[in-house]
Amino acid sequence: MEVAKITSRGQITIPIDIRKKLDVKEGDKVVFIEDGGRIVVANAAKIAFANMRAAFVGEAERLGLKDERDVVALVDEVRGEMWVERYANNA
Repeated sequence: MEVAKITSRGQITIPIDIRKKLDVKEGDKVVFIEDGGRIVVANAAKIAFANMRAAFVGEAERLGLKDERDVVALVDEVRGEMWVERYANNA
């Protein structure tokens, strides 16, 4: 168990062992999550990435993407469409 003192401005220093476990460094953000009456501190970037990953579950299958080549082909197709939209009428 680690203990941190709250300053008069409501700030704390996260102990080094906890920072290492959270994988946070100076400038990183942490998020406070209420969970069943407890407050959990987590790495905000990791939470955001996990949420983004969950939002994309099933999208590859829906788009018919089976491997990296399919992803590259889709990116090329979208880039081509964007190029046409942006430059085709300027010729």
